[in-house]
Amino acid sequence: MRFLVMVKATPESEAGRGPSTEELETMSKFNEELAKDGRIVFAEGLTRSSEGVRVLFEGDAEPKIIDGPFAETKELVAGVWVLNGESLEDVVTLMKRAPNPEAKGGVIEIRAIAE
Repeated sequence: MRFLVMVKATPESEAGRGPSTEELETMSKFNEELAKDGRIVFAEGLTRSSEGVRVLFEGDAEPKIIDGPFAETKELVAGVWVLNGESLEDVVTLMKRAPNPEAKGGVIEIRAIAE
């Protein structure tokens, strides 16, 4: 099965303050382990919401374009992985090993990809 792992945005990521060199190195090592184990399909960080848009569909009306930034940081996604896993529990166990530099905290959401 494949799973989408979404890393939720933080005030820092929305301000455009990316990870430090050390944090990037730690995450790269983790991603290399995932790749070596055949788990990783895709992984990327996203730009802040101020550089994005939303397309809002309302009935038959012409879709509306809403420019970022978007208000609810806790609902935004800052990065994604697509991972191979045996089950949701398997991927949860795997992602509990994800780096959390300096114990800053954060939220990761995991969802199975419908196949």
